[in-house]
Order: sequence, then structure tokens, then C-alpha cells
Amino acid sequence: MLELKTQNITKRYKEKIAADDITFTLKNGVYGLLGENGAGKTTLLRILCGILAPDRGEVTLDGIPIQNMGAGYRALLGYLPQDFGYYPDFTVKRYLLYLASLKAVPKDEALIKYREMLELTGLAGEEKQKIKHLSGGMIRRLGIAQALLNDPKILLLDEPTAGLDPKERIRFRNIISTLGHDRIVLLSTHIVSDVANAAEKILIMRRGKIIENKEPDALIRAADGHVWEFVISPPEADICRKQFTVCNVRTEGTGLRMRVLSEKCPFPDASQAVPDLEDAYLYATENREVL
Repeated sequence: MLELKTQNITKRYKEKIAADDITFTLKNGVYGLLGENGAGKTTLLRILCGILAPDRGEVTLDGIPIQNMGAGYRALLGYLPQDFGYYPDFTVKRYLLYLASLKAVPKDEALIKYREMLELTGLAGEEKQKIKHLSGGMIRRLGIAQALLNDPKILLLDEPTAGLDPKERIRFRNIISTLGHDRIVLLSTHIVSDVANAAEKILIMRRGKIIENKEPDALIRAADGHVWEFVISPPEADICRKQFTVCNVRTEGTGLRMRVLSEKCPFPDASQAVPDLEDAYLYATENREVL
């Protein structure tokens, strides 16, 4: 079993610290990296890939700094950047076989992996299509296929569901859920539902720091007793939004049913709600100083 470890990773862009003294360890399994846009997730993934050097700290694989491993590390790596490059006039087949050659996958093996990836990502039947004619969801699936071509033992996915419709998101989650038993999978996203059912552990990033590194159930338990629901009139709701972190709002009769975070009962008729992972994420990030 591989062990990918960051030790005191720090990266600064002028006045902004994108990664601030980050230390964690990943072993086989699916991990979610949650954080709002601009939290530093992409910077962290680029450092884990070896594309970007940290200002301080190091990344090691089984105790060996990745910058010392060169091609050996890249052979173990699959990466889907948020905006991955492709040639619009390439067909799906030509693109994937071209990427397989760049990844040094043997030709006979590349043909086998290519067909496996088409089936896994639901692109079978599209191999003769030019990429420029694919839908946004199909292009994201193509990105996942290219990341898996070399059967990587470390799979890093940056906002992989961007632009996908609900059906595509479900398909993607089902794919990811099958991959973590024999590799490290780190999925970066700002959408909690992307990792709710797939991730065994969730890292929450805020302003360049990892503020939580727990199993989903542990995050949910931490929010227990802090989530409340009540029905309120629309004018009162405007006041409520200024006082509390609002998890959800929906119309109910002539009023609004609000779900909020509060350390104590916010209204006499409010009742405690059972928290879910979205509530837990908001509880971990809202109204909290970065450690």
C-alpha cells in the first residue's frame, strides 16, 4: 500500500498564501478535498502532481521526495486538471491512444486500456467522434478516461464534475466509488454531494489551510445539535439571514422553512434537525477562524 505524504507544504503568490503549512497522509482509498473557489485546492493538487514546487515543505511517496523520483512518479500518477488540454479535431480514439503513448503505455496494452476506459466512462460508440463535437459532460468523461489510461496508483481529480448535469454527476460518482480499493484517489471539489457517498475521508480547505481531516460521519457528529429548522415569514427571513448561517430555504405555505446553524435555539418554535454532510461542511467553515 502506497503512502503519499505532505509535510509543511507552503506556497505563496505575492501577498496571497495559497497553501499554508499543510501536512497530511493519504493511503489507498477515496478522499474528498472540499473548499470554496480560491481556497487553494488547485495549487495543492498541482504540488501533489509535481507540476508546481512548494516554497517550503515537501511531498513524499513511501518516504521518497517526489522530485527525486522523476518519471517513476509520473508513471504512477493520473491527473485530471480543472481545464485539461485536448486537440479539438482529434477523435476520441486518436486522443486516448495518443495520450497512452505519451504515458509510455505499451501499444498492445494501450488498445486494451483504451477499450476498458470507453466502457467505464460510457464513451463506447463515440470513439470516431471528434472531440469538438462532444458535449461538455462527455468531454469531462474523456478527461477521466485519459487520467486512468496508465492504471495509476495515485489519481488526482480537480473539479471533475464541472459542467456535468445531475445524471452525469451520478455516473461519475459511481465510477469513482469503484476506484479506491487499490489506489489513492483525491477528488477536489466545492460541491459537497460529489464526495458525500464516495469519500472515506474528507479534507476541508479554507484560505490555504486544511481545517478538517475526518471521516464524513465524524464531521456530521461535530455539527449535531447546531442545525435548526423553523417556519418564518418572508420579512423575518431577511433578518434571519443576517443573524445566522443559512443551510437551506424552501417555501412552505405562506412562509419559508429555514434551516440554519446556531449554537443555541434561534427561535422558540425552532426544532433541532439531523445534520447532513452539507450542514457539517458549513459548520466547519462558517463563522470560524482559520487555525
